[in-house]
Amino acid sequence: MNVKREEILDGRMEAFLVEAERRGIFKRMTPEDREISKQKTLSLLPSGNDVWLFGYGSLMWNPTIHYVERSAAKLYGYHRQFCLWTHMGRGTPEQPGLMLGLQSGGSCNGIAYRVDANLADHELSVVWNREMVSGAYVPKIVRLRINGAHENAIAFVINQKHERYAGRLPDETIVDAIAKAEGPIGKCCDYLFNNM
Repeated sequence: MNVKREEILDGRMEAFLVEAERRGIFKRMTPEDREISKQKTLSLLPSGNDVWLFGYGSLMWNPTIHYVERSAAKLYGYHRQFCLWTHMGRGTPEQPGLMLGLQSGGSCNGIAYRVDANLADHELSVVWNREMVSGAYVPKIVRLRINGAHENAIAFVINQKHERYAGRLPDETIVDAIAKAEGPIGKCCDYLFNNM
């Protein structure tokens, strides 16, 4: 199972998050705070231009947004790392899984999505209501290499101050968590295989 666009837009995902917060599984970033974060990030980009979004995890194979162009991209200055514990997506409080985050240093490949300027505010709301639900990520403007050119893009970098930030874990711990964890949206190992 994947997070679906319709579940984000019709409020089912938000209801799931509210219930998870009520049960003490995680602390939810309010929709109002998500909107403020999105607007602050958009204000750092030229007004009226299309917006590039960088996907390096599930956004690569399940973007949930409408876009006008999809392209392979390279990000310098950050690398992908399994460094975020998940207790409700692809894990549980008893058997947490691990998700990818962008850490400083190195480089990584991913997918860049160009979102039409006229739809950017709405489409990025879909992304913010999916990726920024707990504040585990920090939106950043990064430089991507796309089709031989450099473009500014939005990327979600790990928030090292977040309570679920795992840091650099031993390989054995990562393998064990990914092999065993499963949550409401699927197995952690499926997340791994989809991101290879």
